[in-house]
Amino acid sequence: MIYSTFQDKKLSLLGFGTMRLPQTQSGEINQVQLEQMVACAFEHGVNYFDTAWPYHNGLSEGAIGRALSAYDRNSFYLANKYPGHQVSDSYDPAEIFEKQLEKCGVDYFDFYLLHNVYEKSMETYLDPRWGIIDYFKEQKRLGRIRHLGFSCHARPEGLRAFLDARGEDMEFCQIQLNYLDWTLQDAKSSYELLTQRGIPVWVMEPVRGGRLANLPEREQARLKAARPDESAAAWAFRFLQGLPNVKMVLSGMSSLFQMQDNVKTFAQPAPLSESEHAMLMDIAEGMKDSVPCTACRYCCDGCPMGLDIPKLLSMHNDLRFDPTITVIIRIQGTQADRQAVSCIGCGKCARICPQNIDIPAELKKFARACEQLPNWEQICREREAASKVDTKK
Repeated sequence: MIYSTFQDKKLSLLGFGTMRLPQTQSGEINQVQLEQMVACAFEHGVNYFDTAWPYHNGLSEGAIGRALSAYDRNSFYLANKYPGHQVSDSYDPAEIFEKQLEKCGVDYFDFYLLHNVYEKSMETYLDPRWGIIDYFKEQKRLGRIRHLGFSCHARPEGLRAFLDARGEDMEFCQIQLNYLDWTLQDAKSSYELLTQRGIPVWVMEPVRGGRLANLPEREQARLKAARPDESAAAWAFRFLQGLPNVKMVLSGMSSLFQMQDNVKTFAQPAPLSESEHAMLMDIAEGMKDSVPCTACRYCCDGCPMGLDIPKLLSMHNDLRFDPTITVIIRIQGTQADRQAVSCIGCGKCARICPQNIDIPAELKKFARACEQLPNWEQICREREAASKVDTKK
């Protein structure tokens, strides 16, 4: 097993994420298969296990807790998360934290994260009325949390804002990072920002929810020709193994086969060559079928609605590729009166675009796609309310 060093701890670079556990035909977590996977993980040196309050409708914590109860508490690291992005009067930090300890059957968490910090939840996490961060800092002082960090779905500028506000309290950050999102979601900028701030990176979605493990036949053939013994998923992991500030790669494994394949990949390092890295980037570009925006921002200066057009086109590309929860979160986190639907089609942006993109047409396509998203009516109401406030001003 490849290990990374985090402060005084030796972490398996591969971590077991429990968001996609094996299930029975009735949809319940298959505890027998889960325990087989945990046994395989221990056998091959995996020592990091990650869960969260909402995973499997609240059942993941108890399932992994039962599976880990057969092992010495000092032989593994357990991570959990506080669902501040879902906060309400019923999401008291102390009440949730105590329940999580009970469900997992432990007295402390080795790693604890503020779950899903992004543009729309950031205000809640920073609001002194809730006292979320201060509460968990106190739990850390008491030894019930050994290391405090956060997971983040924000764009790089949102990540920067949170780090500026409370980065001194955060020991690590978990972001969506893979060779496709390196450019598609500009994960490269987030990785570099965290590295500059001296904050170790935890990786989620290393194979993009399975998309990078199931490539088209032509792309699979290219990878097999270069490395006959490695799976497509292994290539995604090898990409991450080449990033020195990545200290943890979480894989949401759903079967014993996936566990076996992954521990094989992480048995020893096999870094990508320059030509192999270039091939992955080429495969990523071919998968996107995207609007060719280079984010030069010439289009933004004359926009009468003040839209961040490159940001909107980036989300448009992401939604076109795969409408995952991450891109939906980013769209919903965009200020209501700055959504694509606010474009009035004046065409000033298109006339100045060096790439000759018909920007109003693309924003119109994006707006239509957004209409199919959950909670879109609520976003539109917020936009209308914001417009009325601006009018009164």
